[in-house]
Amino acid sequence: MSLIQKEISDFSVQAYQNDAFRTVTKEDVLGKWSVFFFYPADFTFVCPTELEDLANKYASFQAAGCEIYAVSCDTHYVHKAWHDASERIRKIQYPMLADPTHTLARDFGVYIESDGVAERGSFIVNPEGKIVAYEVLAGNVGRNADELLRRVQASQFVAAHGDEVCPAKWQPGAETLKPSLDLVGQL
Repeated sequence: MSLIQKEISDFSVQAYQNDAFRTVTKEDVLGKWSVFFFYPADFTFVCPTELEDLANKYASFQAAGCEIYAVSCDTHYVHKAWHDASERIRKIQYPMLADPTHTLARDFGVYIESDGVAERGSFIVNPEGKIVAYEVLAGNVGRNADELLRRVQASQFVAAHGDEVCPAKWQPGAETLKPSLDLVGQL
């Protein structure tokens, strides 16, 4: 079953961000573009490389009007301890959401019941709170922040230009396509 256009459920979770704890709710997400970036667990192996990659691109996501929410089934206390212990994680400025009750992981369909952790899932959520793009990978394969940013920008473009679509490898400013009878068989 596809999650495209699924509205995210109401939620309220604790987050660690910029040396402080705070509550993040669905209301905080509405009205802007968001990426929910699920990862299996703090103090692991592939996860810090991905989160550092996102941290290095965070300014670009912010410039695109998109907030990143890193999510694991750890508590906000564990997020802080990892932040304090890891040079890579110390770079993070975006919110790290705590999901120890697995509410978010279940809502986004990435909870692994037998392991008590989330799959490696990336979800782009539009300002209305609906999922417009996602991918879920095996736990042993890391993701690429550049490609995720490109997909956010493409999703934003098609939301603003409903009669145009973005071809493979599209980048902002590149040519788009206008689906029509004239294009059938011409590409």
